[in-house]
Amino acid sequence: MKFINSYARLDARLYHKQLPTPLQHPQAGHFNPIVAQQLGWDTDEQLMANWVAILSGQIVPDGFEPLAMAYAGHQFGHWAGQLGDGRGLLMAQVEDLDGNLTDLHLKGMGLTPYSRMGDGRAVLRSTIREYLCGHAMSSLGIRSSNALGFVTSKTTVRRETLEQGAALMRVADTHIRLGHIEWIANFAPDLLSEFTQYMITTYYPKLAKSATPIQDFISQVVQRTAVMIADWQLIGFAHGVMNTDNLSITGTTIDYGPFGFLERFNPAWINNHSDHTGRYAYQNQPAIGHWNLQIWMRHFSALSQQEIFSGIRETIDQASLEACLAHYEPTFMRHYQQGICAKLGLPWSSSAQALRQPTNGDAPAVISDDEAKQINATLALAFEFLDILETNQLDYSNGFRALIAVAAGGMNMDDDGSNTPLDSLSEQAAPMAHSHEHQLLAAINDELVGKPLQRWQQWQSQYQAHLAAYPVASTAHVANSVASAGTQDAAKADSDSKADMTIDTNTVINSLKQANPVYVLRNAMAQQAIEQAEAGDFSEVERLFTLLASPYQVQDIAHPADSIPPVKDAPPLVISCSS
Repeated sequence: MKFINSYARLDARLYHKQLPTPLQHPQAGHFNPIVAQQLGWDTDEQLMANWVAILSGQIVPDGFEPLAMAYAGHQFGHWAGQLGDGRGLLMAQVEDLDGNLTDLHLKGMGLTPYSRMGDGRAVLRSTIREYLCGHAMSSLGIRSSNALGFVTSKTTVRRETLEQGAALMRVADTHIRLGHIEWIANFAPDLLSEFTQYMITTYYPKLAKSATPIQDFISQVVQRTAVMIADWQLIGFAHGVMNTDNLSITGTTIDYGPFGFLERFNPAWINNHSDHTGRYAYQNQPAIGHWNLQIWMRHFSALSQQEIFSGIRETIDQASLEACLAHYEPTFMRHYQQGICAKLGLPWSSSAQALRQPTNGDAPAVISDDEAKQINATLALAFEFLDILETNQLDYSNGFRALIAVAAGGMNMDDDGSNTPLDSLSEQAAPMAHSHEHQLLAAINDELVGKPLQRWQQWQSQYQAHLAAYPVASTAHVANSVASAGTQDAAKADSDSKADMTIDTNTVINSLKQANPVYVLRNAMAQQAIEQAEAGDFSEVERLFTLLASPYQVQDIAHPADSIPPVKDAPPLVISCSS
């Protein structure tokens, strides 16, 4: 592996260098070959042979420079003062096979100067949950920390009861949090300029040549955070503890504690038993992201007219900060709308300009009035579908995946390639194609009676009709229009790319399959793996790791319980912060 360790070269006030406190009698939990290959770990015989000893803190390989980071934060909306790595150590920073800087962070390694009232350890149950969720989120295509592996041990840790101590080697593009800037602003303000330069040159290097690097940096963090949270909302993920110290500067999901994936759809779901006011409920995540960024960015006003890069001085005032934050809502809404259209199997836009890769994240797509009507019609269907899920307490993931069966039953390709809406799929064809999704659809139908069932059936008819009539410009026509018009005449290219066909069944179903997972990490799945692991059996961790590696595909290794929601009206499961 190629070591960088640039954080360890920063001012010593930002961290405390120390060795890990080893776990006693460590045992292998699970090793992630995907991450190992990406890091180049798998090509080093010593690292492979000693991974259990390394992850348990017994061996610190050459090139590692372990340190605990100092940071601060707002927790549940209140200033919490100095926090920091209370049980984890940044062991090393390396360059992965794609040339990306990657942190290796070992969690559960004993007391640090930032442990406060904690013991510096992690327990097996929370370690397994974080290990599986980081893997699941990465496989779902959401920016997330992942893990190289985890170990358990005979070290006992007291929480509500005595539990097994464990350790996790977390891997992420960065562990710099919004709370790092809060710590610097409050405890070492003279470091703000140096640290801001480090963040920009390390994680946003192209901005170092900008005329306004600080504002551009803030805007990028705002936009990446908005996209991350939109992805959470789309996949049905609730973080549970969106404190400022739990959000990174790269829009990467970190710190899996009392998280959860939506099952029976309740937007007000609170999955953290410490969240007494529901601040971090699923439906509040977009607003909390905005709040956290607003708290974070105000500290950069101290850099106004300071020379952060050679010859560059910016005015960082209230107006410029508000302009940076103004990117949040449109970025979130556009990404969410694109995603929710995809979850219905449809493109957000088929126009030439919208399909072109933007050169600037702020560049708006040019769409026609007719396309806007199509998009709005799709969004209206999506929001009504969400209301049906909520009103009837239907399963979020299963509900969206079942739309494959609805689409397959409502459209069919004729021999000439055109679409013909069908009132229903033939009894012979239905079970043969997409049988898993037809079972999900049947389960939904079985749960509904009377007016709710009628409303659901009416929605399906509207959805099928919308799909059958959805106009899409041919791919070749769009490409030719873009090529001939060039970037200077995008609007004309869009007007020339009028729909000349309607969307086909396979396109819709493929989009549905790519946007709606078959499997998410349900709490019951994680709990089963934990209970078996605590008894010394890690086979269920292995099965779930394999299952969640391909979440968009139906798999033979799946158990029926992997797709079964909790009993209706069952008390919602909440997770403890204790780990």
